[in-house]
Amino acid sequence: MPLDDILLEAEEKMMKTEEVVQHEFASVRTSKASPALVENIMVEVYGSTMRLREVAGITTPEHRMLVIQPWDVGSLHPIEKAIQKANIGLNPSIQGKIIRLVMPELSEERRQEFVKLAHKMAEHGRVAIRHVRRDAIEHIKKESKTGGVSEEDVEHAEKEVQKLTDQFIKKIDDHLAHKEKEIMTV
Repeated sequence: MPLDDILLEAEEKMMKTEEVVQHEFASVRTSKASPALVENIMVEVYGSTMRLREVAGITTPEHRMLVIQPWDVGSLHPIEKAIQKANIGLNPSIQGKIIRLVMPELSEERRQEFVKLAHKMAEHGRVAIRHVRRDAIEHIKKESKTGGVSEEDVEHAEKEVQKLTDQFIKKIDDHLAHKEKEIMTV
């Protein structure tokens, strides 16, 4: 495998890791309502377990309220139970054919807990990026042993992998800083 392909593959994996971290950040509660808070809650309906986003529409009519409208009215109560069981600190209220979730103000303690959670998610992302770097460098070294690649090219490729690693770790840190600011904003 040519060194360029190894670098492209590493960059692609790092990009996907960044996207995963961003998606995880969306599930961390702030004082603003976001469908990502509840979309992956597992609901038991129709004899199987499905994600909430697969059985209902989730909207944010106001910045501190989520409205969940099930495709089938019969799944209202299973959705309500799943939200309560998920223990996300929101109390669902059924109103006709919809479920409303009002976001209460977060206490300072709770905000700090969410910041810690975001830091943990960011660290997992950084670790995943470092794993991609390690794998790419191992791959580059294997290519150099099979021959056809000069030491200078190997050194250059390793520097490029490190540059990519630094770049994506910085992106994750930037996302973390933004999320932290969002959480702490009253």
